[in-house]
Amino acid sequence: MSALRKKFGDDYQVVTTSSSGSGFNQPAPEKKKKRQRFVDKNGRCNVQHGNLGGETSRYLSDLFTTLVDLKWRWNLFIFILTYTVAWLFMASMWWVIAYIRGDLNRAHDDKYTPCVANVYNFPSAFLFFIETEATIGYGYRYITDKCPEGIILFLFQSILGSIVDAFLIGCMFIKMSQPKKRAETLMFSEHAAISMRDGKLTLMFRVGNLRNSHMVSAQIRCKLLKSRQTPEGEFLPLDQLELDVGFSTGADQLFLVSPLTICHVIDTKSPFYELSQRSMQTEQFEIVVILEGIVETTGMTCQARTSYTEDEVLWGHRFFPVISLEEGFFKVDYSQFHATFEVPTPPYSVKEQEEALLISSPLMAPSLCNSGERNSSLDGLETLEDMETTTKLPSKLQKITGRDGLPRKLLRMSSTASEMTYSLGDLPMKLQRISSVPGVSEEKQLVAKTAKITTEPISQSVADLPPKLQKLAGGGTGGRMDGHLPPKLRKMNSDRFT
Repeated sequence: MSALRKKFGDDYQVVTTSSSGSGFNQPAPEKKKKRQRFVDKNGRCNVQHGNLGGETSRYLSDLFTTLVDLKWRWNLFIFILTYTVAWLFMASMWWVIAYIRGDLNRAHDDKYTPCVANVYNFPSAFLFFIETEATIGYGYRYITDKCPEGIILFLFQSILGSIVDAFLIGCMFIKMSQPKKRAETLMFSEHAAISMRDGKLTLMFRVGNLRNSHMVSAQIRCKLLKSRQTPEGEFLPLDQLELDVGFSTGADQLFLVSPLTICHVIDTKSPFYELSQRSMQTEQFEIVVILEGIVETTGMTCQARTSYTEDEVLWGHRFFPVISLEEGFFKVDYSQFHATFEVPTPPYSVKEQEEALLISSPLMAPSLCNSGERNSSLDGLETLEDMETTTKLPSKLQKITGRDGLPRKLLRMSSTASEMTYSLGDLPMKLQRISSVPGVSEEKQLVAKTAKITTEPISQSVADLPPKLQKLAGGGTGGRMDGHLPPKLRKMNSDRFT
């Protein structure tokens, strides 16, 4: 098979296949066995009910619906048969009355008054019944007042004829006005497509309305039919799963004036979350599409159905636009209704894409919920550590460390340049100079900062002591005052160095 590729925009390519040979002896592709569909493309369900046993009597309890559901050939056969039997039966009744009264033998006697005038045999009785039932009334055959049994039979004939007419004519009218015929003018695309839309992998198919009359309150639903086995070992053939086509956002309510593209976003809640281009070649599933609405002209509810098997889902394709703006109106080109073209689409499933994204960016690996809980717990631990560190330091060190949350910012210093600049901007100038020394690791910088912070307040605290205490401390050199300090200062000094 040869492919003729034409440019469509900047990135896309239209692909059409031709049957002409390319000059190479390529092996014929192996024909895939046609699988059994649950719903045909025309919407007919391939389901037959068998072994009903005694349940068949339920069909007779709803005889009218049973007749409407029959095929046209059976409806016409029942219609003709019912009227023929009814006519023959009533004609026989009139002939029996004439025969019992002896009207057949004295039909030409002018002095005798028969039950029905001018009835000589069965054909004449049959003609009399047809003239009476159809209210033709030629005036040649008529009932006389000398036949009470004929009057009773005439009343029975009128009632029975009205019932038969109402039943059969009503059945035929409902059969002809069924909204199934309205579904013939509702179109579905021959294939479904999977491609990227708004940055998300999306399953798409197209619906259209050929008539100018609208479908009121049109709504669309999708079902995924796929066999599966439960963890308990139960096999579920044709398990039905719901495909979200906009139920939460109201996108499933359609204004079906022009062809629309129905979208199902493949995410973590979608049954196609693990579907990729490769796995689709081995999967077996069927997507059933159901379009419902009210026919504007009749007010009856109409339902149109179709289905897409895994062979009819095109990966990396998108539908052609069919609407163009003309002078004063919008034109729909239905010749491109089923046409698709190839677009760049990753062949991986959504699950594989998310896993690859997490591996490439490990900082984003934790989920939002877990990261929030982890951040809150880390904040709590850091707060406890800050409180413990602050309570162990002297009062002046507590004032210095309590300013702008300095220890927490030291612990949160990042390896990036921007975060380092932000953290160093809140530190004193001496700490910034220490942090800016090249070749010093973060741990060494933290030790140097902590030692610097601890040393300066000690020297400052000794300088603030009275002269006598400064002498005992050795002239404010910053040494330890263990043997010459009073008990309270010795205790303060011991707490400070612990």
